[in-house]
Amino acid sequence: MSLRPLTAVLPRALAFTLLSSLLLSLALAPGLRAQDGVVNTPPPTSDNPQQDQAPEQSDTVIKSRTSVVQIFFNVKDKHGALVPGLAKDDFQVLEDGKPQNVKYFSAESNQPLTLGILVDTSGSQERVLGMEKEMGALFLNRILRDTDQAFLINFDVNVELGQDFTNSKKLLKDALEKTKINTGGASCGGIPGIGGGPIPCGSSGPRGTLLYDAVYLSAHDMLYKEVGRKAVILLTDGEDQGSRIKIREAIEIAQKADVICYVILAADRGFYGGMYSGDSDMHKMTEATGGRVIDVGNKPDKLRDAFDQIAQELRSQYNIGYTPLNTTADGGYRKLEIKTKPDLKIQARKGYYAVQQ
Repeated sequence: MSLRPLTAVLPRALAFTLLSSLLLSLALAPGLRAQDGVVNTPPPTSDNPQQDQAPEQSDTVIKSRTSVVQIFFNVKDKHGALVPGLAKDDFQVLEDGKPQNVKYFSAESNQPLTLGILVDTSGSQERVLGMEKEMGALFLNRILRDTDQAFLINFDVNVELGQDFTNSKKLLKDALEKTKINTGGASCGGIPGIGGGPIPCGSSGPRGTLLYDAVYLSAHDMLYKEVGRKAVILLTDGEDQGSRIKIREAIEIAQKADVICYVILAADRGFYGGMYSGDSDMHKMTEATGGRVIDVGNKPDKLRDAFDQIAQELRSQYNIGYTPLNTTADGGYRKLEIKTKPDLKIQARKGYYAVQQ
């Protein structure tokens, strides 16, 4: 079945909702991305002969996907504090255990940021959604600059694009404010009903929290073809129920899209009656992509601090770029390691995929 006839005539927000059912069930090969109703292949390597030259300005964005591997990362001391002021010679990059020749290095924080906010609106979040809206709006107001873009997705029994890419803090705040708890009304296979909206399933329809599906669609549909610094922040309790995508697939597409995943665990533990277990998979995902998990429970002050920490990390990143010695673009996974001074800790993604062109 082709996706194009279904999406070519639909608005992007509705097409995204349909893809949350169709794309995942068809299990399209990673590297495809539906945008504005057209299924595209990954971008070709840039033919700009100057891309192999060191950038003269701090806001230069490297647009090649396989000829240059780009790593955004943080450095922290033994107390967890960010360490600024390090130089290129303070780092060594290894790919599959082999040292690489670093071509680009920057300790600037001015590169544009493309950010996704993913909000869990399932029933378990009813007691924490209010504080997430309030603190999330403050965070976006603080972190977004003129060159940045952000989008918002809410997920429960559906995955919905609440706000497409925008630099407008007002539009993002309005989209946050409109999020609400949904424990029913999942769309039946994404089939559009009268007026373009999805037909709600009956009482026997699917229920769940499509967390992994939301991560997959954010990386695959929204961020895959974007360049530069990319991150998603999940506001969730970490519990997935009913996703078609598995956690390993969500991690894989996030790595292929070069997306840093942060998870703010906002969990009303009393809701689970002692059976909460959502943090394990969230740690796997964030550690693999260069982010981290911050547990805030249901405390507004902890949530505010979590957003502050993430804002500082995203604005205090180092950037290393290198041309791999292994030039085989076979889609295989390459392990990454950045070494620095022994008393410091690197927070970076664990690897990448040599995506075929």
